[in-house]
Amino acid sequence: MQREQISVFDMFKIGVGPSSSHTLGPWRAAQQFVQWLKQQQLLPLVSQVKILLYGSLAKTGKGHGTDIAILLGLSGADPVTFEVDKIDSKVDDIIVSKKLELNSEAPVSFYFDDDLLFLFNESLPYHPNAVTFQAFLSTGKAVSATYYSIGGGFVVKEGEEKGTKTEVDLPFPIDTAGDLLHWCMKTGLKISEVVLENELAWRSEQDTREGVLNIFNVIKDCIYRGCHTGGHLPGGLNVARRAEHLNKRLIGERHYTNYHEWVDAIRQSGNSFQNILDWVSCFALAVNEENASFGRVVTAPTNGAAGVIPAVLQYYIAFCDGFDDNKIISFLFVASEIGSIFKKGATISAAMGGCQAEIGVSSAMAAAALTECLGGSQRQVLMAAEIAMEHHLGLTCDPIAGLVQVPCIERNTMGAIKAITASQLALQTNPDNAKVSLDAVVKTMWQTAQDMNSKYKETSDGGLAVNIPLSLPEC
Repeated sequence: MQREQISVFDMFKIGVGPSSSHTLGPWRAAQQFVQWLKQQQLLPLVSQVKILLYGSLAKTGKGHGTDIAILLGLSGADPVTFEVDKIDSKVDDIIVSKKLELNSEAPVSFYFDDDLLFLFNESLPYHPNAVTFQAFLSTGKAVSATYYSIGGGFVVKEGEEKGTKTEVDLPFPIDTAGDLLHWCMKTGLKISEVVLENELAWRSEQDTREGVLNIFNVIKDCIYRGCHTGGHLPGGLNVARRAEHLNKRLIGERHYTNYHEWVDAIRQSGNSFQNILDWVSCFALAVNEENASFGRVVTAPTNGAAGVIPAVLQYYIAFCDGFDDNKIISFLFVASEIGSIFKKGATISAAMGGCQAEIGVSSAMAAAALTECLGGSQRQVLMAAEIAMEHHLGLTCDPIAGLVQVPCIERNTMGAIKAITASQLALQTNPDNAKVSLDAVVKTMWQTAQDMNSKYKETSDGGLAVNIPLSLPEC
């Protein structure tokens, strides 16, 4: 039985940093709750709301901006379109005025410290990332709903575990890497071509292509912005942004007015190993520094791992002649399919699986995408994904102070570099001699996730998070 139907637009979502599980997911959950109230014709009757955060959402919610995201979502703001430079002023206005306008149309009293509760010692059984919304009505009654942010911006309402996306008849139903390879061998299609055929079950080819290129536009804008923005990251760790300095060191102080001119300058900077290595790191740093600053990013497949795929894609564009719409679309198609296989067979949530579920999965996605775009066979593509994940197995999630900064940002550089290495290894290897399959690695990753101590799963209760003494101001 097919577990879940996942589109390229499910794996790649436009949103706001710093976390897909702790920022984008709760934001979407808040929006869904308000829309549910509206559908039930209860919105005008609401006099008060309370928000209860459980498990990982409580323990690292402040550092991830969960409270901020929920207030914005309840207010009717959308993470795809809301102007990120207005986030602070919007939230400050809610807190100071003690007023919250649900969906920008139903004002209620709201006392931040009393109505938004971080239940650090309580968890719900379905998933560590849980939030309950309570609405108290003028009739004296109350209604509530619980949502789970299950990774990558995916949200499940309690009692509706299948989600809300309409099922379609996919020409090539895929749950596993074995299924994907079966369809490729049977039809002779590349992996990207199989993905396109499935996407056509949801929408036209033109809409699909335009949508994917829109995803790319957000990615390239994020990379460019991150490479041209200095200063320090918010949150209290006083982490300096490095991408801007590295960008200037590699191509000089000249300011390039647009992305295309900048890419040309990167190409002209040379193709030595050290130069390319520095650029890949620069691209990844740029995205995740934007992510940590509540910037506009694309979940790929999560926010914490949002820099890996953009960095490898930018490497392909700048150093492998990949600046072509068709090539970019193929890259993102392949990446999305590998990500969906991990989501169906394991998890893409660090709260469930540690950082192997985020950086590991994104590295596997990027490795596979690069391999097809560089001419690899279908088996080599799957081998590249396997190699990349194999060397992330067991990676824990231990963000210092609950912020998606240390060690998260640097891990994106490591994931990108491993992805390129995995691709090169796969391209130089006969896949018929492979000893480990991608499905075996997916299974192993899930088993590892289940065995991993919960304090290493995005709680900041273990690892670097407890071994680095800090004194941070209240967020």
